[in-house]
Amino acid sequence: MRAIVVTEAGGPDVLELQEKPAPRPGPGEVLVSVRVAGVNFFDIGIRRGRMAEVPGMEGAGVVLEAGEGVSGFAPGQRVAWLTIETHGSYAEQMVLPVDKVVAVPDTIDDETAAAVLLQGLTAHHHCTVCHAVRPGETTLVHAAAGGVGLMLTQMIKARGGSVIGVVSRPEKVEIATAAGADHVVVSTAGAFVEPVRELTGGEGVHAVFDGAGGPTFSASLQVLRTHGTLVFYGPLIGDVPTIAMNEIPRSTRLTYGTLPDHIRTHEELTARAAELFAMVEKGELVVRVGGRYPLAQAAQAHADLESRKTTGKLLLIP
Repeated sequence: MRAIVVTEAGGPDVLELQEKPAPRPGPGEVLVSVRVAGVNFFDIGIRRGRMAEVPGMEGAGVVLEAGEGVSGFAPGQRVAWLTIETHGSYAEQMVLPVDKVVAVPDTIDDETAAAVLLQGLTAHHHCTVCHAVRPGETTLVHAAAGGVGLMLTQMIKARGGSVIGVVSRPEKVEIATAAGADHVVVSTAGAFVEPVRELTGGEGVHAVFDGAGGPTFSASLQVLRTHGTLVFYGPLIGDVPTIAMNEIPRSTRLTYGTLPDHIRTHEELTARAAELFAMVEKGELVVRVGGRYPLAQAAQAHADLESRKTTGKLLLIP
């Protein structure tokens, strides 16, 4: 069984393809054949700190064997998974706790199933719980051509909101627009403040969804209207910002959205995933795959993701 191993903390070059013993499921676990694995910024943080031997938090595949006490999943069944606390999807096979696994409908292909869970559930959490977008609200979405940004844009539009998307390069404007963004601003760091103020008539936006990290944090606060909400989720990308409570302007709210709070139980994971799959089936959510890589090219996938030149979701195909 082949897997990508983090040989030491460092850059993409520390990702190495190795032969590993074939795993076996224990009680409450399933053994799966990995057909597709998602590549995420979380994985880059894992690699930099060598917090797992085999990275990878999400994927889709087929159950090969069910361990003792497992019900609801049987060999041959198509499944997808999300493992925030543990990892291991960059492999041909892996063992998973059954409470991290969901069944995949026949209408959803493997690539979509692998690509939609982490980023889709993150976006769902941000725009339904952290700030429940209401019809008529104006929002700002950072990295609007990225995986989470594209899904956030589509979900906000489905809820009746409007989107000002921020992208880092002119060539990404068309991608964000195609996802439904009403306006797209090309900006790095805090250069988006004046354009956003102009687009909102000086009022500011109801909510900012900021996964761009420390460099945009202060500017994101500046473009909020009174009682607006900043949903921040970017500490793995840049420095974690700090702020004194009396520095928060215009009675705004600041929240740090973490995905585990959205899927605390297997029942919540199953229900939320079903919502995502239903949105895909209805055409409300289109998953854009920005790159497909053989398992052996995981290092290249990481390098491309870190370059910020990619759009959409990057996938490994074992």
